[in-house]
Amino acid sequence: MTTIAARPTTRLGYVDNLRILLTVLVLAHHCALTYGALPIWYWTEPSESLSGLALMVFVIANQLWFMGSFFLLSGLFVPGSADRKGPGAFARDRIVRLGVPLVAFWLVARPVLSLPGWPERRAAGESFLHFWFSVGDPGPMWFVEVLLVLSLAYAAFRALRARSAARRGALVGPEVAADVAADAAPALVAQPLSFRAIAGFVAVLTVVTALWRLAVPMGTYWVGVGLPSPAYLPQYVLLFVAGLLAARRGWLTALTARQGRVALIVALVGVAPALGLSALASAPDAGILALLGQSLAENVVAIGAVVGLLVLFRERFSGQPAWARFAAQHSFAVYVIHPLVLVGVAVLLSPLVAPAGVKFLVLLALSVPLCWGVAYLLRRIPGVARVL
Repeated sequence: MTTIAARPTTRLGYVDNLRILLTVLVLAHHCALTYGALPIWYWTEPSESLSGLALMVFVIANQLWFMGSFFLLSGLFVPGSADRKGPGAFARDRIVRLGVPLVAFWLVARPVLSLPGWPERRAAGESFLHFWFSVGDPGPMWFVEVLLVLSLAYAAFRALRARSAARRGALVGPEVAADVAADAAPALVAQPLSFRAIAGFVAVLTVVTALWRLAVPMGTYWVGVGLPSPAYLPQYVLLFVAGLLAARRGWLTALTARQGRVALIVALVGVAPALGLSALASAPDAGILALLGQSLAENVVAIGAVVGLLVLFRERFSGQPAWARFAAQHSFAVYVIHPLVLVGVAVLLSPLVAPAGVKFLVLLALSVPLCWGVAYLLRRIPGVARVL
């Protein structure tokens, strides 16, 4: 039976709904960093209590898959946008849509979030102007930074391919150019995606990740670009590429309900082994086999989660009531401004004496609606909706 593939050139309800969930998970992730036993956030009240350790485990488990899922979802709509606008206009649009929020965050939000450290640096003789322009890093906007680089790389690839096709068309006739144009068009018929193909992708990603981590081990932090998890770059890049291919080949439609169920079960079952193997691979004498085991377990969870959730949302959560359309429309703005909201609410909650888990839930419950409210007001400002 032939399956007609949906063209992801416009919004897909279930993809937007999944993006809403992932955005809420970003907020939960940073709320957990605020109160957990892994204090790597702008404002922290670290706890090594049982709930604090549980929040740390939540953060580590989240890291296995959720940002990679963002890159795959982002890649889904890139080919259609480049088709409509052309490589040059697409690149300029990405520079505006991603570059402007990145620069605005660096100029305004980054130093504001670092203000608690100003008294210490002032005591060391630093000027406020130097502090404002030198303190901190892009924070969560590293995702936007990497996505911008990947988008521009894709635009360059499309431009070079079009130039090559034009040269070949001039040499051997217009048929070649027509063939290339047909190949670049979105797929009309969904190409089946077998379990073997998914397993093959996991295998390739596992080997590339393990080799990459010989040079960039877990825990590496790239100060210049503010990238907190460069050890996961192979996952981010290859899932972005998988999104590009899925758009062309209709994989979103071709995935079966059975594949989704199996993938989700495998991901859930694989979390505990992934955490255990990560602990083993972090030992000083861990060798390449430990790195391979860690990479395999992580990527089984990551690919299982994204495949399972895509199918689950396609089958069960594809509708978009008014609140979901509103949430999807403002999800990128929420991502950009959420550090300011979370830190502000956490500072106000600092006098509250309660277990880490309780404060985590209170911060999350207050911050989710507040982030969307602030995002709505911000996008009402003329011109802001163009970039947010």
